[in-house]
Amino acid sequence: MPSKYSVKLKTIVAEHDLKPLHTSADYDTRVLTVADVNRPALQLAGFYNYFDPKRLQIIGRVESTYLELKTEAERRVSFEELMKYDISALVLCHGAAAFPECLEMAEKYDRNVFTTSEDTSDFLADVISSLHTHLAPRTTVHGVLVEVHGEGVLLTGDSGIGKSETALELIKRGHRLIADDAVDIRRVGKDSLIGSAPELIRYYMELRGIGVVDVRHLYGVGSVKPESAIDLVVNMEIWDDQKAYDRLGLTNETQDILGVTVPSVTIPVRPGRNLAVILELAAMNNRQKKMGYNAAETLTANHDYAIDEGIL
Repeated sequence: MPSKYSVKLKTIVAEHDLKPLHTSADYDTRVLTVADVNRPALQLAGFYNYFDPKRLQIIGRVESTYLELKTEAERRVSFEELMKYDISALVLCHGAAAFPECLEMAEKYDRNVFTTSEDTSDFLADVISSLHTHLAPRTTVHGVLVEVHGEGVLLTGDSGIGKSETALELIKRGHRLIADDAVDIRRVGKDSLIGSAPELIRYYMELRGIGVVDVRHLYGVGSVKPESAIDLVVNMEIWDDQKAYDRLGLTNETQDILGVTVPSVTIPVRPGRNLAVILELAAMNNRQKKMGYNAAETLTANHDYAIDEGIL
């Protein structure tokens, strides 16, 4: 299914070091909108039912060997039938030289043809991963994204509640900033989210009373990171004495982002709470849970056992 996002063909060509054999007149503006690719073996044999020309077309050893068995005239017909479609590009793997009939039809119909020295399977894996990243569903949220003990922690909450100040304290404690104020989030897998900062404000932070600061220049390159997975959402809110906050951690809160369920916790904020230390603990606790250990459940099980055995 076509994505509502696109990536320029020349970007994919540059990322995978593809060598051009023929480029179309619209090569500089040509875009890809489909993350899937196609090996046109059936098409070269004449079967075009369900053929999607928007996909990147890839020829490997199987297709090349099949074409070698055909006569020059048969190859010309095969490539002409393929090139009649407005294919985005044709890539030949293993550094294979293009058949003269292929280049002839590429010139006739003004199609893009490239070659790569990569093995077909390796190239398929690399280019599909790249396309899924570029064309991933995405959204932008107001918040701060930091990496704490290897966990991507997304801080959310009302403006002025202290997200940036908390992130700054975490940076001073050796953790890393990914994005402040605006976080671009992409779904790169069924259950995977990647967060980054918009290019214009990357590595900058806004602190009320101080203004805008460049974290990378102030604290060094070790204090920032271009992107991170989102493993935990921390909702920061003003402490409400009338609200009952979770004290055991038996309630597993989650938040839906782009169809992905992400663990979340709500941290009440009031003067005197060391939020940086609390967030470090939240990140480590989340990692423990992913590794199969839940302290709250263990404590509850021990408590129930003690009651059953008459210890309590």
